[in-house]
Amino acid sequence: MWFRNLLLYRFSQPTPFSETELLEALEQKPSRPCASQETHTLGWTTPYGRHSENRLESSNGYWLIAMRKEERILPGSVIKEALAEKVEEIENRDARKVYKKERDTLKDEIIMSLLPRAFTRTQTTYACLCPAEGWIAVDSSSHKRAEDLLSLLRECTGTLPVRPLNVKTAPAACMTQWVKEGTAPEQLVIGDECELRDTSEDGGVVRCKRQDLASDEIQLHLSAGKQVSQLALQWQEKLSFSLDDKLTVKRLKFEDLLRDEADDNAGDDMASQLDASFSIMSSTLSELIPALANALGGEDIPQGI
Repeated sequence: MWFRNLLLYRFSQPTPFSETELLEALEQKPSRPCASQETHTLGWTTPYGRHSENRLESSNGYWLIAMRKEERILPGSVIKEALAEKVEEIENRDARKVYKKERDTLKDEIIMSLLPRAFTRTQTTYACLCPAEGWIAVDSSSHKRAEDLLSLLRECTGTLPVRPLNVKTAPAACMTQWVKEGTAPEQLVIGDECELRDTSEDGGVVRCKRQDLASDEIQLHLSAGKQVSQLALQWQEKLSFSLDDKLTVKRLKFEDLLRDEADDNAGDDMASQLDASFSIMSSTLSELIPALANALGGEDIPQGI
């Protein structure tokens, strides 16, 4: 139940649905397997898997939802090979050239013929909503997966006035300054991993692991104009993560202090253990999100919102 990544979004107006309304909306679009001619399906599943029948889990004002995607796997190499064989067959048979428009039509026909025999795979993407504080945290580092979830949620609820969380100072500028000074604000502690990127068009990238970021070597790169594009951080001895210049939180790890607290609060069954973990995780995120925004110069809220 512990999120591993975070993409953060902010409601631009009060949350436009209640818990009951959200649950009714999720039940309109349950997850289902792909039909024979479908490339993929999107729907809502139970966040606790087989340990609950609810498509919405609620704890202390936080809501947990889960989107399940099933897609058919058609390797590009298989399609390319089948298309090449079909084109060669037509050109040899009819003694003519097959041009792009016809190639595209043939490609679509090949995909449709292969789909029923293709293997399927599933992905589940989780999101935590805090209506009282007006944010959504998606457990993914992929903006495409997060947008799929938000689009499906918007489709089901009829409205979803959200935007990515924005800050007043560019994360790269802040992280570069922190590494130069050897300290970060808001109880953040600099770790031993970073990515340095040259700001020129064809600039290089330096990735450091298990490195003293206060060393002369790192400082020399910064003096030469490189910026920190990704940085390992710890926060309040509760969390460790990597923050990048797009404000994406990756490799999020909740430390043993929080996991032990969740274990102490949980009952004997798996559902109560998952619920305890979700409760601790969501309340911790409520502390982290404003602290992170403040460390990056404060949240940038558009005028009129």
